[in-house]
Amino acid sequence: MGSVDLPKSPNVFHPEKPSAVGSRNSLAQEFRDQQAEVDLLLSEEVDKVMNHIASKLPKDVLERLDVMGGIKEKLFNYFNQNYQNMFNRFIVTSEDEMVKKVRNFIDKEEMKTLARYTPKEIAALLDQIGGMDKFNTGEIEKSLVNMFGHLQGHIQRGVNDLENLTNSLLRQKSDVGAFIRGQNAYSVVKCSFKDNNYKPKTVSDVKLSVNILDSELISPIFHYQVTVEYLIKDLISKNIIDILDKEIEKLKDRIIDEGREEMNDSEILFEKMRRVEQYTADDKDDPKSKRYTFFAKSLMDKIEGLRAEIDPAEYDPLNIRENLKKIIDIENIRNRGYNTAINSITSILDTSKMGYQFIENLKNARELRIKEYEDTDVGILPDERYAIRLKYYDNAQLINERKAYDVMLKSLEVEVQHLWDVLEMVYEDSKFFKGIVDFKDLAKRTKNKIRKKIKAVTGDPLYEDIEKSWDEVSFIKPAETDIERMNRTYLYEKDKIKRRIILMKEKLQSVYGYRYPIKRRVMEERLTTLEAEFNKFEYVINPYHIQPGLLLDVDITSIKKKKATLDGMANVLNEFLHGVSKGFQDAAFASFSRRRSTVRSDIEQSFAATPAEDASGEYMDMLSAPEPAKSSFAAAPKRSRGRSKGKGVVDSGRKRRGRPGRGSGLKEI
Repeated sequence: MGSVDLPKSPNVFHPEKPSAVGSRNSLAQEFRDQQAEVDLLLSEEVDKVMNHIASKLPKDVLERLDVMGGIKEKLFNYFNQNYQNMFNRFIVTSEDEMVKKVRNFIDKEEMKTLARYTPKEIAALLDQIGGMDKFNTGEIEKSLVNMFGHLQGHIQRGVNDLENLTNSLLRQKSDVGAFIRGQNAYSVVKCSFKDNNYKPKTVSDVKLSVNILDSELISPIFHYQVTVEYLIKDLISKNIIDILDKEIEKLKDRIIDEGREEMNDSEILFEKMRRVEQYTADDKDDPKSKRYTFFAKSLMDKIEGLRAEIDPAEYDPLNIRENLKKIIDIENIRNRGYNTAINSITSILDTSKMGYQFIENLKNARELRIKEYEDTDVGILPDERYAIRLKYYDNAQLINERKAYDVMLKSLEVEVQHLWDVLEMVYEDSKFFKGIVDFKDLAKRTKNKIRKKIKAVTGDPLYEDIEKSWDEVSFIKPAETDIERMNRTYLYEKDKIKRRIILMKEKLQSVYGYRYPIKRRVMEERLTTLEAEFNKFEYVINPYHIQPGLLLDVDITSIKKKKATLDGMANVLNEFLHGVSKGFQDAAFASFSRRRSTVRSDIEQSFAATPAEDASGEYMDMLSAPEPAKSSFAAAPKRSRGRSKGKGVVDSGRKRRGRPGRGSGLKEI
């Protein structure tokens, strides 16, 4: 409700008109039942007086008085005629004076808000000459706001860096929190700090993998060879979702206008699902199907199977499908998301002074490789370096990656098991002519005595006849469920390989001691090779843990005391994720929207003649968005926020149940 809607009360005098001078009714009281409230007040006061009289007068006097009729009626009429009229008219007049003062205050505050980049005297002069819309300073205002916004951003980043460095000093170590902070922390798939193989005391290696899902990307990424048909269907789907969101917003506003209870999150979700059938359908063959509302079936048939490249032999610029493909290509729908990610990471590396000497953009494969140094020999590379791999995976690629991962792990198991068997045979041969060497030898010698003297008496089976489930290397693996079969972690298998490698090292030492014959050297070389390959494999990200989307894989080597590359890359990653990912969105906050009663179109701060002229100032709008909310108290809503309890009486003492911040009159932060 704008300030122009507030009545000019000093100009109106009437005993019954709302908010007139001398009136017993007021707009500020909204839908309260005044008569019921006054009756309650009067009856309470009369009862108090009657109780006082009954307690003070003697009993014989009370019996002569008409207590139930005359006195009580006279008292009630006296209060009603004097107390009620004086009190109500005083309150109404005070409210009207307050409304007038609030209206004038709003006018002054609007003038201040609109002229915050201009001296107040000049703004008043301009208003008197021709109105604010005659002197449009929108471009200057946008420039000032952008300058202030950039300055604020730099200050904020500096404060964040200072805070992170302080926390790092206090912790006296580097951890995962040094990289990803805020709303993108959940996107970390793997982060591993370990000592460098060549300089374990002074240098550390860090492996960080971040998975940004398709649904979280600001600009969607498509593979180069994805069909034009798929691109168009995806665009139509996004358009339908946008339409559904707008319809739900209108429905929510209508429900609030009617005074009904707001919809909760589940009701909004089901309402969206119910409306899907209005725009989509499963009948692909019917040209009149709702699925062809936005794009005709005849056009969809023309582009069926059409990919990024067309055979030159059948290419005709005048065909329908070629022109449809050209429109898609001109809009850069196929390349927009991937190119945005590439430009983002490279520009951030440049501005962060994280230079690189090697870059390889496998554009059609949707993969980017960046290395600080071109050389791959870790023995001659500096101790401060990094390498980045950015790749987009779809579901089909992940399925093949998982198959290859399964085969590789199985191959490592076979090789380690083979070396285990060879070492076992060498160990058995080394015991020849030595008598009892280990527990197995002793158990073999005492087997017959145990059978005759113990098991024959108890009737229990011999140890050798009992089925063995535990291999003495790792604990028994529990049976897999469907979820584990589809999302294999392989933690049990990896742990088993690790333990076998450790046990084989110990066994080699126990067999040979300080002797180094050819057998020992051959087996140790093989064991070292398998251990190195297994460590490389374990360093790789398990594709079962990745979902379709963008994968950022960073390998960092940094000096423990210096950590220059580590800190620099932390800033790069946070900037990159901020520019590429929307981050996790909670439905509870995503569905929140301001009530229409707090939206004031007449106090939006803009010097522009029309709202459309200021559409390009997105950054300015973002910064100035909370401003209308601050002064929105001036627009007193006519409808009540509470639950109605008959005849318009509001239960103001009862708080609304719901999420924090709902109905607070503030925009989303």
